[in-house]
Amino acid sequence: MAERVTDLHDVRDRVICELRGEDAPGIPELSEPSILVAKDLAPAETATLDPAIVLGIITEEGGPTSHTAILAAQLGIPAAVKVSGIVQAAHTSDELALDGGAGMVLVDPSATEITELGERSARRTALLSGSHGQGLTKDGRHIALLANIGSAADATKAAALDLEGSGLFRTEFMFLDRQDAPSVEEQTDTYTRVIESFGNRRVVVRTLHAGADKPLAFTQMPEEENPALGIRGLRLGMRKQELLDTQLEALSRAYRATHGDLWVMAPMVADVDEAHYFAQKVRALGLPKVGVMIEVPAAALRASLVLREVDFASIGTNDLAQYTMAADRLNGELAGLLSPWQPSVLGMISFACKGGVTTHSHIGVCGEAGGDPLLALVLVGLGVTSLSMAPKKVAAVRASLAMHDCSRCQEMAQAALDSSTAAQARDAVISMADPAVRDLL
Repeated sequence: MAERVTDLHDVRDRVICELRGEDAPGIPELSEPSILVAKDLAPAETATLDPAIVLGIITEEGGPTSHTAILAAQLGIPAAVKVSGIVQAAHTSDELALDGGAGMVLVDPSATEITELGERSARRTALLSGSHGQGLTKDGRHIALLANIGSAADATKAAALDLEGSGLFRTEFMFLDRQDAPSVEEQTDTYTRVIESFGNRRVVVRTLHAGADKPLAFTQMPEEENPALGIRGLRLGMRKQELLDTQLEALSRAYRATHGDLWVMAPMVADVDEAHYFAQKVRALGLPKVGVMIEVPAAALRASLVLREVDFASIGTNDLAQYTMAADRLNGELAGLLSPWQPSVLGMISFACKGGVTTHSHIGVCGEAGGDPLLALVLVGLGVTSLSMAPKKVAAVRASLAMHDCSRCQEMAQAALDSSTAAQARDAVISMADPAVRDLL
């Protein structure tokens, strides 16, 4: 309920306005392209925004890995979150300028500042116009560039873009906000449509990642004092096996119907026993690729053992940062600790990649870090072999990779690991990168 506080405030305000005979609160009807400024936005509000009218979002609250920020990225709307005093500033100013990549907001920008932003935008457009095909470093190493999706509709949109498949299908959106679990037939239909959308391209499906901030009414799990550390992800599937069995059966049926490039992975895997449990279930159904999410530091530290049980792993950098830094990813006050540039978080990713080398396993990243054109270089240097992100971020990451060879990426990764702070790590990498990358951020 705490995570839903923005939704609850929205309901409260609407009831009050209805009783007073006033216009309902919420996002006003926009008549011209604008930057939307708010104290915060509910994910439901963000999901309905029209990118043709809403050119950018600035909020006083929230964090970079909140679901609102993730949805904005999915829609391709530039956003800056946790901008103190922006609501008051918007009331007293005539114009705002937003650079979503850099998270920079200019209040009443000067003509010179507007010109500089315009020139930077033109350079970015030129760089992106030449970004096509596979993800390749300057010296030709292939890094698969994939899309994060949450529905069959998302799959249709993403499949029409120049990318190599989906590296994360968040299946939990089928389960949320309903009183019973979707049937095997309903799930099979959805998975079949997603796989068919991508044809012979890769589709990585994450099994149900519920619990914590995404509770399910029909699981009837007891209340937990600390749900982020409780029964979520695969832990829920191991206790409510009918949920996991139904989902895997539906995936098996969809695979038999399509023979697509289907990869299936479990979230919140912490140890070898959990990886073994999941792998046995998946392989018993004849599914071709089984993997795990590395979001728990224990799995990163013991990756060489965990990966002996499965075919691949995908690193969820949002939760990995949360657990490594002991900082709630929904708390905007802790955004600095949650930065994937934190050397400790990069160290965890390095452990996971070394496990991949030892076992000759594929290691991907499907957290928001994968869509950062600068951080992508570090991830490749650490040993990541695929990056999954909001679809509209693919072109910028592809352009960035094409400017740098693998040895340079490895040097950047080492410099970031050797840094004392997240800011120092980012600054060190920027100083080593091709100057043109700045226009992609």
